[in-house]
Amino acid sequence: MEMILMGMGGCAAYDVVHILGRGRVPVSDCVAQLEAERSPDVPSVFTKIRLHFVVSGPALPDNKVSRAVKLSAEKYCSASIMLQRGGVEVEHSYEVVDTTARDA
Repeated sequence: MEMILMGMGGCAAYDVVHILGRGRVPVSDCVAQLEAERSPDVPSVFTKIRLHFVVSGPALPDNKVSRAVKLSAEKYCSASIMLQRGGVEVEHSYEVVDTTARDA
């Protein structure tokens, strides 16, 4: 089950970084943090997954990060979309870390 979460996190993080890169937004790091809840009954399938992105870079525009997360969730991340269509509640959130002061 952990491999499924890792695959979903990798797929979604790749999408976010790729979308931002195509928009010429300089990303220095993107971490996908996942939490999941499983059914108490056998088979113990996922019932809820929370996917939180921590996206770092110099002066990242919040609206572009938000758009990238939304596009990944709704259009590009096949793993996330497959789990949602299978009945898993999937939540996406993000935070932006400005590395401008660190890079100076």
